[in-house]
Amino acid sequence: MSSTDPAAIDPEALIISSDLEHPSNLIPALCKAFYNLGWVTGTGGGTSIRHGPHIYIAPSGVQKEKIQPKDMFVLDYATRTYLRRPEILKPSACTPLFLAAFDRGAGCCIHTHSQWAVLVTLLVERDTKQSVNGGDRRAGGAEMEGAAGVFEIEEIEQIKGIGRGRGKEGSLGYFERLRMPIIENTAQ
Repeated sequence: MSSTDPAAIDPEALIISSDLEHPSNLIPALCKAFYNLGWVTGTGGGTSIRHGPHIYIAPSGVQKEKIQPKDMFVLDYATRTYLRRPEILKPSACTPLFLAAFDRGAGCCIHTHSQWAVLVTLLVERDTKQSVNGGDRRAGGAEMEGAAGVFEIEEIEQIKGIGRGRGKEGSLGYFERLRMPIIENTAQ
């Protein structure tokens, strides 16, 4: 049973909102900000937000700083079917990664190819392999766990701007631990 009957949905109504925090407005604003900060370049990476029963997804092949609300794909989370699919654009190749993150309870997923994100994943991979081979599980305030690759960090000022999680009030504190799973990417 679908959580949303596709026949009863006006696809264009899914992306029209005056609320700046609505996913159809927020994703383009975030993508432009990430581009301006150097966190994404060109068409690399992707962004999605879960909003109730829907997943809003930025398109593939569009310069991140040029994405508009009209470019958004909208997926019904329960059925994994598109409720809105722009005709001339392709859905993000990151969609399987987004769904894996949402299945784990995420509310937003940002897939970036920034040099810093790539560096962190390489360090986690290296330290995870060392851990499996009898090495130390902690390295420089960050803990690496298991084959799935989990980056954990604490005692850093920046985590104070990150919320505690879905359904929880407030933000993390300096001495608390931020835990971020790293989901393996494919070469597609």
